[in-house]
Amino acid sequence: MSNLMLRITTNWHLMRIMRLGIGIMMLVMGFQSKDWALGLFSGFFLYQAITDTGCCSSAGCNTPRRDYSRPPVQQTSDIVTEYEEIK
Repeated sequence: MSNLMLRITTNWHLMRIMRLGIGIMMLVMGFQSKDWALGLFSGFFLYQAITDTGCCSSAGCNTPRRDYSRPPVQQTSDIVTEYEEIK
């Protein structure tokens, strides 16, 4: 339970705030026009904002950041490959 509360209360960025605003706006519009489909669709944006997930999952579309504290990976051109002929 504490992991969920930590996830809800931290890491608020612009896209997450925009999803929350869109979700609340669509929910209010759904109630005003008595359109249940718009209300359900607003739940999608509210879920994304509250749990900080995107369409792919939690930061699934992001590329990993390079860790500069580790030495770079050896390039494949530096590796010498030896072949043995089999008859």
